[in-house]
Amino acid sequence: MDAKEISLNEKEVKPVVDLLNDYLANYHIHYQKLRGCHWNIKGQNFFTLHVKFEELYTNAQLTIDEIAERVLTLGKAPHSRFADYIKESKIKEIDTIGLKDLDMVDAILDDMANLIELERELLEATDEAGDDGSNDMVNRFMQFKEKNTWMLRSFAGKK
Repeated sequence: MDAKEISLNEKEVKPVVDLLNDYLANYHIHYQKLRGCHWNIKGQNFFTLHVKFEELYTNAQLTIDEIAERVLTLGKAPHSRFADYIKESKIKEIDTIGLKDLDMVDAILDDMANLIELERELLEATDEAGDDGSNDMVNRFMQFKEKNTWMLRSFAGKK
């Protein structure tokens, strides 16, 4: 497969593919952090956050698959090694064992802020490349995170 098969210029799409692979790396670290929060949540917010973290990691898992498939659609191979994810991700791993519930929420909010920043970069790159398919996909993902950022901030009593 080549980008030209879907009427895109491979040279113009290369920055999109590179950003999508960075995005994929960040999403994998975010996903694992969500799993850790889900597994290790304790305290009075257990029932609320246990369910919310599961909802978020389930969504992240589907998102990861869509990102990788979009990279393949554009004619390149998606990164698939944890070594690459850790090296390339702006989002860093954390130890969720013993982490307080609202500290977990803060960590997820930080991840979402980083992912939204990447999404905005991707939207610019996809617009410049005329890649409406990637643009639409990333825009959907960003809207989900914007809404969940509002919800988590409200839950934590933040402005």
